[in-house]
Amino acid sequence: MQAYKTKFIEFMVASGVLTFGDFTTKSGRKTPFFINTGNYNTGLQMARLGIFYAQTLHETLGSGFDCLFGPAYKGIPLVTVAGAALATEFNTNVGICFNRKEAKDHGEGGSLIGYQPRDGERIVIVEDVTTAGTSVRESIPFLKSIAEVEITALIVSVDRQERGQGSKSALAELQEEFGLQPIPIVTLDEIVAYLHNREIDGQVILDDSIKAAIDAYRAEYGAKS
Repeated sequence: MQAYKTKFIEFMVASGVLTFGDFTTKSGRKTPFFINTGNYNTGLQMARLGIFYAQTLHETLGSGFDCLFGPAYKGIPLVTVAGAALATEFNTNVGICFNRKEAKDHGEGGSLIGYQPRDGERIVIVEDVTTAGTSVRESIPFLKSIAEVEITALIVSVDRQERGQGSKSALAELQEEFGLQPIPIVTLDEIVAYLHNREIDGQVILDDSIKAAIDAYRAEYGAKS
């Protein structure tokens, strides 16, 4: 596993974004782990988060895209810090844009803020964690209504590797449906492999009992490859 991935896992733990225990997801599933990117709450955390997104994009796509799009609302700060980090850390200057939930009927009007994509350009959607893929399915026709663009990839912080609408993961379903490349910074497999019985700041947060609970959860809700 690349060093930036292990650093990202430790960063999520230190930021209180990745936690283990007893939780209920929005879909009603009981889960032993939870990822809440809303817990990033300082400028330093957001700056570091942007670098992790940028490094993943740089190593995966290189310069093979023209624009980043962040679906409102969580995608807005993510696309901003990712785009800034790409420019400052990797000398890659691409367009940045995001949408409003409701179209503005005064001033400049419209629903798209920032860079205006043009025909033939390649767009990467920037998300936090995709479970059902709803925002992506809404974003793609929205972007294609603006210009004849290519949706190249979807980058997320974590691939939970659980079923979407069918037996495959939400990311695999989106790839199959729209032909985009799913790019997680890390996967659940990588998180478990790195954290299992490892001390982080003197504490083991993913012990054998948590590992067993995750295995049981995945046996019930895990995606089929």
